[in-house]
Amino acid sequence: MSTRVHDGPRGGGAERPGLQRARGLGLVEIMRVSVRSISANLFRSVLTALGIIIGVASVVTLTSVGAGTTAEVTDSLSSLGTNLLTVTGSSGRGGGFGIVRGGPGQSVTVADAEAIRALDDPRMTGVAPTLQSNLQVKAGTENASATVIGTWPDFAAVRNSEVEHGTFFSEADSEERNRVAVLGYGVAGDLSGTPAEATGRQVRLGGISYTVLGVLPDKGAEFSSTNGSLLVPLSTYLQRINRPAALGRATVQSVYVQVADPGDLAPLQQELELLLAERHRIGDPADYDFEVQNQADALESLSQVTNTLTVFLGIIAGISLLVGGIGIMNIMLVSVTERTREIGIRKALGAQRRDILAQFLTEAFLLSVSGGVLGLLFSFSMIWFVIPRFGIRAVISPGSTITAFAFAAFTGIIFGFFPARSAARLDPVDSLRYE
Repeated sequence: MSTRVHDGPRGGGAERPGLQRARGLGLVEIMRVSVRSISANLFRSVLTALGIIIGVASVVTLTSVGAGTTAEVTDSLSSLGTNLLTVTGSSGRGGGFGIVRGGPGQSVTVADAEAIRALDDPRMTGVAPTLQSNLQVKAGTENASATVIGTWPDFAAVRNSEVEHGTFFSEADSEERNRVAVLGYGVAGDLSGTPAEATGRQVRLGGISYTVLGVLPDKGAEFSSTNGSLLVPLSTYLQRINRPAALGRATVQSVYVQVADPGDLAPLQQELELLLAERHRIGDPADYDFEVQNQADALESLSQVTNTLTVFLGIIAGISLLVGGIGIMNIMLVSVTERTREIGIRKALGAQRRDILAQFLTEAFLLSVSGGVLGLLFSFSMIWFVIPRFGIRAVISPGSTITAFAFAAFTGIIFGFFPARSAARLDPVDSLRYE
């Protein structure tokens, strides 16, 4: 049984480095000894913490990229317009997001769009059918390739495409089939150099002149961007650009319906399906020749997919944290072996098991926390300075950041416990004999 002695070195001799007061060790004293022990083998300590550094950096970086992808998808869908129902013709079975019923048959027509608008439902704030084709647009000596879209005036509000310069075409323009156009930001720049100067100019499509009424704002490179578009009234499009055999049966590629309240999307979706089914004389939903897509459902489904991928990436990256924890346990076991004699001396001077256990647990905890801090710094530098250079969006998630750091600290405690317990259980007599 060991006997406690008074604090301080015996016989007036100098205390050996690393041997501290055996009795009454406080937290500050334990931290000081731990830092000294880690600093004594700095290079080895850095290598030990490397697994934690890589693990934390991987988890935070990958989850941030996943969150950025989710945000980008959300923004892109929102740029199409908010609270949208999209009606399109169906050419086959299946469908996206679990909301599409398809089957070969008749396409959606202009008359269908007019019937939807004729509902005059207060829940609907806009209806805009679209029909498009790719054409060359000329203005003087300049020309540009553009996606020419025939639509109704509601397109501006429904698709978040209010003009930046000039005005959008009106209902009167549509009724009178006027040769007027609204240019996308990119097309306006190609034809006039400065988009603001395009308003009032004449552009030519297929040898026919159109007056530019307005220019849309810069939408960037989003998949739904209108930068490369030229918009004309749908009636003008059908008369001048793509005249069908029978105007009454003219088909459109889509009909956008904007709803005031998101809560009305699902009920109105069902009503539109019933309306179109009646018009197309189809009784069985499995035979519908159209699709009614709910933007909210589409956004939710895509968010679920991206969130699942983000979690999956985080789990894969988290494996490196476990590897880092095993590395800490390995090095701490080596440290226990190297310091066996020191442990024996401390126990002979009266140190208790809890003192030795606390000492080695603190060292493991400091290694893992230091690795976590360095991992966070590395991941933040990647997110802020490196990843954006590749055109990838990353959004730091506070939840994943805190979780990764907490898991790193927890890993140090868990994997450091076994070496610490081994050190605490060493027999002082055998430890003093260890060479």
